[in-house]
Amino acid sequence: MAYTLSNLQTDIRNYTEVDSTVLTDAIVNTFIVNAENKIYREADSDDNRFYATSTLITGNRYVTIPSDLRIIRYIQLKNTNVNPNTQTFLEKKDPSYMATYYDTPSTAEGIPKYYANWDANFWVVAPTPDAQYEITLAYIKQPESLTVTTGSAPPSTNGTYLSNKYQDLLLYAALINAYGYLKGPVDMIQYYTGAYKEALQTYAIEQQGRRRRDEYQDGVIRTPLKSPFPSEY
Repeated sequence: MAYTLSNLQTDIRNYTEVDSTVLTDAIVNTFIVNAENKIYREADSDDNRFYATSTLITGNRYVTIPSDLRIIRYIQLKNTNVNPNTQTFLEKKDPSYMATYYDTPSTAEGIPKYYANWDANFWVVAPTPDAQYEITLAYIKQPESLTVTTGSAPPSTNGTYLSNKYQDLLLYAALINAYGYLKGPVDMIQYYTGAYKEALQTYAIEQQGRRRRDEYQDGVIRTPLKSPFPSEY
């Protein structure tokens, strides 16, 4: 059964045998948010892959980082100032490399080739754009939490990718938080930690392995057969 916010809250209280007078909605929602963030930090998934298009400004080397960004995957630049248009990928560099690059006046402006993290809000590109260039940012985004209750179709009602497809993983991660908060039995915390790790492993294998394979190119996944007889036979 897919989880909505309401029935996940109910299951957390049922599993811990504690009612809403102790585990209020606000407290349980914190468990859920912490669980979601823990999962997103430990394994990415295809539903979190996002693309955003922006335009570099002539003479401005700084690019605003999307507010929902978690991890940058790549940046692709499209040059529409030539015919036919060309597309290239920017190369990731350290900020120190960029500082050295800008010390050379002859390379200060041109078609950007490199990018680097500048601070929490900006990237920096080099050379400084000598014209407007379209760029596509490919990144891992911060998904919307199941606890969000506003909007025309809030996740709390319709569920999220995790709550609709990987209910066990989300529940186990939330229960680790819940038992920790309640100072519950150590054996229960250990049990759900183990259950979470097993569920996370299968989730990561599917998301980062099987979902990114192609049977035509990579072949069908096969389990090696083992002989039932000892090696001396």
